[in-house]
Amino acid sequence: MPAYRICVPFLLFGLSPLSAAEPSQVDFARDIRPILSNSCFKCHGPATQKAKLRLDDRAAAIKKEAIVPGKPDASSILERMVANDDTRMPPPDVGDALKPEQIAKVRQWIAEGADYPTHWAFVPPKKSEIR
Repeated sequence: MPAYRICVPFLLFGLSPLSAAEPSQVDFARDIRPILSNSCFKCHGPATQKAKLRLDDRAAAIKKEAIVPGKPDASSILERMVANDDTRMPPPDVGDALKPEQIAKVRQWIAEGADYPTHWAFVPPKKSEIR
């Protein structure tokens, strides 16, 4: 079978046989905020900070070493997400354990620097140059 016949489906659907192996950069708003909001903010968010831990604030999360940017294995948040004992977060009586895909996203996000970009609504508009 000619090689072009194998490549045609990839070209037709805009797929690259190599792109599947390349993980894309994690987007905080799309990938991470929903995980934290649904699983963590109830106890570690703006209204409540159990264990004096606030995960909606990057500086506070870093100060408590819950998140160590660039070092997922040093970040206690991941340690607690994968725990199989009573230290697991979220606790069984509060919520379900995170799915492996969610944990992988959080791990990748931390490895990429754990950026918490400002929500677009709080970014002052910039006047564009008219061309």
